[in-house]
Amino acid sequence: MKRKSLSCAVMAIITGSALAPVAPVMAEEIEEVAVTGLRGKPRSVSDSPVPVDVFGSEALQSVSYTDTNDVMKTLVPSYNVTRQPISDGGTFVRPAQLRGMPTDKTLVLVNSKRRHRAALVQIGGSGTQGPDIATIPSSALKSVEVLRDGAAAQYGSDAIAGVINFILKDNAEGGSVSVRAGEYTEGDGFQTTATGNVGMPIGNDGFLSISGEMSQSDFTSRSEQYCEEWFCLADQDPDFIEAAKNASLEGDVVQPWGQPNSEGARLFFNAGYDLGGGKELYAFGNYSESEADGSFYYRYPGNGTIEDLREEDGSVYSPLEKFPGGFTPRFFGEVTDYSLVSGLKGEMASGMLYDFSARYGNSEVAYTLKNTVNPSMGPDSPTSFKPGTLANEEIQLQADFSKELDWGMSAPVVAAFGLSYMDESYDLTGGDPASYAAGPYATQDPWSFCDGTTPTEAGQAVIDGGSTLNCADENDPIYTVVGVGSNGFPGYSPEYSGSYSRDSYAIYGDLSSDVSDRLFLQAAMRFEDYSDFDSELVGKLALQYDLTENIGLRSSIGTGFRAPTPGQQGTTNVSTRLPNGFPVATGLFPASSSVAQALGAEALKPETSTNFTFGFTADFDDLSMTVDFYRIDVDDRTYAISTLDVSADSGAGSAYDNYLALVDAGVVGAESIGGVFYFTNAFDTRTQGVDVVATYPLSWSDTSITNLTASFNYNKSEFASDPSAYLNEEDEFDFENFQPEVRGAITAMHDIGPVSLMARANWYGSYENFQGGDVQEYDPVVQVDLEGRYNITEMTNVSVGGRNVFDEYPEKDQLGDYCCGAVYASDTAVDWQGSFYYMSLNHNF
Repeated sequence: MKRKSLSCAVMAIITGSALAPVAPVMAEEIEEVAVTGLRGKPRSVSDSPVPVDVFGSEALQSVSYTDTNDVMKTLVPSYNVTRQPISDGGTFVRPAQLRGMPTDKTLVLVNSKRRHRAALVQIGGSGTQGPDIATIPSSALKSVEVLRDGAAAQYGSDAIAGVINFILKDNAEGGSVSVRAGEYTEGDGFQTTATGNVGMPIGNDGFLSISGEMSQSDFTSRSEQYCEEWFCLADQDPDFIEAAKNASLEGDVVQPWGQPNSEGARLFFNAGYDLGGGKELYAFGNYSESEADGSFYYRYPGNGTIEDLREEDGSVYSPLEKFPGGFTPRFFGEVTDYSLVSGLKGEMASGMLYDFSARYGNSEVAYTLKNTVNPSMGPDSPTSFKPGTLANEEIQLQADFSKELDWGMSAPVVAAFGLSYMDESYDLTGGDPASYAAGPYATQDPWSFCDGTTPTEAGQAVIDGGSTLNCADENDPIYTVVGVGSNGFPGYSPEYSGSYSRDSYAIYGDLSSDVSDRLFLQAAMRFEDYSDFDSELVGKLALQYDLTENIGLRSSIGTGFRAPTPGQQGTTNVSTRLPNGFPVATGLFPASSSVAQALGAEALKPETSTNFTFGFTADFDDLSMTVDFYRIDVDDRTYAISTLDVSADSGAGSAYDNYLALVDAGVVGAESIGGVFYFTNAFDTRTQGVDVVATYPLSWSDTSITNLTASFNYNKSEFASDPSAYLNEEDEFDFENFQPEVRGAITAMHDIGPVSLMARANWYGSYENFQGGDVQEYDPVVQVDLEGRYNITEMTNVSVGGRNVFDEYPEKDQLGDYCCGAVYASDTAVDWQGSFYYMSLNHNF
């Protein structure tokens, strides 16, 4: 009897079992993927009632990236990650998507245990606060499982789009070391990476596997010199042009667009010890430090930041005295991440399996801003600031149980249940006072020189001393008001610093069984209760049915939810935006704050979802194929509203009304704020699409086989309710149309004696961008990767390869939506850095 059960990924996730390394590029091996876990016998991926991708060591090693974000993007077409310059903290923790959903709607696990979130809350959009996958070195990975289905009923909040489970290496001996270096053909972005792994025994019954990674990457610039209708560097006088060569700390243009400078060191360990009697003690954890820096927008004279100011002695000061060619703020972020998980699992005398675990995780981002000023402090402003620190901390206790029950059916019923407690906190720690201080020039006439159009006694005194003060001239520098805080990223002031915390409890149950030789059924329910809002009850049903020995149908339907994180509920940020080239401070405030609620905000509530999938698996001789259709409906989706304009001009209509509301709320420096936005449960969405995965071993002879893997994803997100109250026309259009709806990849791998060859074509479909009533359609792009590996000995090899070897770029921006020296859309999923070539030396022992 051919026995069905949950997919290997689902089984591993629930029970904490490990997955044997498998090379998914080998078509004939797909059906042999096995789970050596605690719930029943090994089973194949094609027997799963939900779509699962399993990537073993060979597939992971075939990817030239070491950043795990880029590894996932290469292997999973429905996984997208972008490189966003001038994106505040998004420069350091890159935003990603699975099936068109942000990362915080995908549950990330390590060794089947929940991974803690990063400290960064992405500013704008859905305000993503998910785990930082880049902190997991690819050298530590034994395999990766991607469950492409909603699974909140099994695993809790966040598992709306799916689950990614990173399985760590568990070797008790041997190891590997690798050194890689490469550079873009543009002559920049030089990268070096050193990775290693070593396995050691703990006595006769245990293991300790340690993996590490050290990386360094230089900045890139895919830019042109700043020349816009409001300011063009080429039109300035020669002295200013010469001085502007020092405006930016990096690059040969005043505002470089590209990847940041970055360096990092990451360490992971995985350990286990067999206590005997069916009991096993395990532990794993990590420590990671990384630093990156990127540029902000260029500040030129007369743009609201570099302005003439009347000093206390009546003289005139300009920031050009500090930066004679203008300046481009440079943003630095230091990311520290560490975690520890430990547990005990085994089997009771009754046959019930148990897994008791405890988890701690912490992520911290410390900001530094250089090459800028606090305009309101005038000549007393420093040029380097510490705006503050973000920290996210999680503690979780969990107990999982499972047992096979004989209910007189054709196969035992596997019952699983568990309990969980989690405590979360999010801290905003204020920066140095100069980063948020409202200096004297945050208000008009800070020295009381004028009484209307007439100078006061103090004003007359400076005039008598030779000052050019003219109170009757409304353009006199005495009336100039400039921004508050370190320009580009004002610091967290005491009013908007603080700690936000909550705890939650959960209980779940899961039943699954082969009810016949052909039919497998599964049902799951989960109840969670949060201290900061109401409880949630969600469920899921799934089935797998064999039409024939080679063709199977599968389907699932379930409800889910995602609780707003403490970070999303508490984060405050004021950053600089450039509408029409003029910098204004745009403030992000908590939805529960008096500032946001003065402008119509309501406290955040959970997003809820309904997931449906239907697909089939098929084996036709050597060809293996899976096709899965899906639909994800999300209600009350968390999203940032389009910025509400703010103006101190009494004739500015609603913008002036917003300004008065901020003044009434006691916002310091309200007159220098140009906009306010906040996160809200804005609208409902529907995301639907199809995933196709096919593998085929193309045999040339008995000893010559080319293994082919093709994967395809179509994904379309649409509004299911009217979003016009929250989003403007451009934001509405871009939400539905900006990212490619179609992505695909074809990989071929072939061995010829000591030589291994790999070719991969990455296909990005067309997409559209909206700006000012005009739409630009971007053509599809195909980027090809090639790699050759030569085995010097059985244990040592050298690889040479290239990414995007034909140097394909997306189309250039034709709408002027990306100003200030940008050539390409900076937030697209299509890579816009060009060809990259590398070489690596790898040794196993």
